[in-house]
Amino acid sequence: MAKFIFGFKKGLLIGFTLGLSAFSLTTVNAQQVISLQKAIDLAMANNLSIKQSQITTSIATEDYKQSKYNLLPSLTASPNAAYGFGRSAVSGNYAYANQTVFNVNGSASLQLTIFQGGQLRNQILQNKIALDVDKTTTAKVKNDLLLNVVTDYLTILSDQDLVVAAKQQIDLAKITLDRAQKNFDQGNATRADLAQAQAQVSTAELNLTTAQNQVDLAVIVLKQYMEMDPTTEIAVEKPDISKLTDVKTIYDASEVIKTSLSVNPDIKLAELQQQSYEQAIKVAKGNYYPTLSLFGGLGSTYTSAQEPYKIIDYTPLAFDPIGTVQSTNQIVQTLTQLRHPIYGYYSFTDQLRDNFNQSFGISLQIPIFNRFTARTSVRKAKLNYEYAQVTTQLAKNTLSKTIIQALADLQAAVKNYQSALHSYESTKEALNVTKQRYDAGFVNNLDYNTAVTNYNKAQNDMINAQYSMIFRSKVIDYYLGNKIEL
Repeated sequence: MAKFIFGFKKGLLIGFTLGLSAFSLTTVNAQQVISLQKAIDLAMANNLSIKQSQITTSIATEDYKQSKYNLLPSLTASPNAAYGFGRSAVSGNYAYANQTVFNVNGSASLQLTIFQGGQLRNQILQNKIALDVDKTTTAKVKNDLLLNVVTDYLTILSDQDLVVAAKQQIDLAKITLDRAQKNFDQGNATRADLAQAQAQVSTAELNLTTAQNQVDLAVIVLKQYMEMDPTTEIAVEKPDISKLTDVKTIYDASEVIKTSLSVNPDIKLAELQQQSYEQAIKVAKGNYYPTLSLFGGLGSTYTSAQEPYKIIDYTPLAFDPIGTVQSTNQIVQTLTQLRHPIYGYYSFTDQLRDNFNQSFGISLQIPIFNRFTARTSVRKAKLNYEYAQVTTQLAKNTLSKTIIQALADLQAAVKNYQSALHSYESTKEALNVTKQRYDAGFVNNLDYNTAVTNYNKAQNDMINAQYSMIFRSKVIDYYLGNKIEL
């Protein structure tokens, strides 16, 4: 019975272990592995800020099309029908009576603007520039998002290395605590020594918690850039940065600034906005000029007040002979019957045909006094243009300062990497020597673990310094308009 119970428990334990392993395997398989390029692609495809900017661009496209459509003539039709009640004139009589009248009116008009102070053409040009502004804004949003994704991606990689280093520090702190506890139990250490060792463990655990929180926060930010469900499990793919041998670290500041001024979306955006305000001055000046238009119209009416019948003809005249002229034998006749009207039905279509009218002409509207609105519009447009000029120059100055600072940061990152690489090589050599002495029995476990930890820390510092150098180099690529990739 005991064997049966033991076997049953063993079976449960094995089943639980296999189930847990299967669950863990499923979780790992369900976890998405995100490379830098995939993160960039997802952000570009899903980010809501980009979609907002694209919608704004579509609106600007419709405004541009409409400004061109405004050159076409306008055609309107105005049919209406109504009943009238009360006193009205009786058709065919000089009298008024209470009656119900049904009226139908219809008209169509065509208008074509020939000249409007150049406003139509200038508005087309301004809307075209506005469209370019929105397109450049979209490019700027994409560029900024790209840099943010790369920055956060490298931050995750760096923070993950800090987590590894923190775990190593915990292992070392625990070894130190164990040794301090044994020494304290043997009377070879004081309570203060033991408390200090315990504090080192707590500090190392706190450092691990902080480092892990930084990783989690950076991952959440990356998910937000990609518009991904926060509950989705992802793993950031770590590239082999040792293969990145083409990292450029030497640049000519003047050349970088010159190139960036020609390709940077911020500068393009400022310049296009300046052009838009310059074009707005021409649009505003169009209010000083008269407007010349051609127009034409058609119309007709029907009313039930019209007599339902109309005269369509008359009866012929009737003559009777009353004698002859003796000298000429010509017959003399006399009128015996007057002509009488012949009535026909006055139909709806007949009325419309009889009342059909046409018109065409030319219209000239001359602005004489408009309460200085035209002058105010022109002055405001000029002030907006001056403001845009200052904004453009400010953007160029800011970009130049930023590039100079980025180049200085890159040089500092290069020096930091060189120092970290030298430290890494030194600790690596020290680890090799310590291992040889440890194998020979001349070094205890604590000293050997300390050497391992120092090596790991130097290695992480070197990797972080290399990440920093790579990132600083990619920032320069960003300002040069080059593709950012690892």
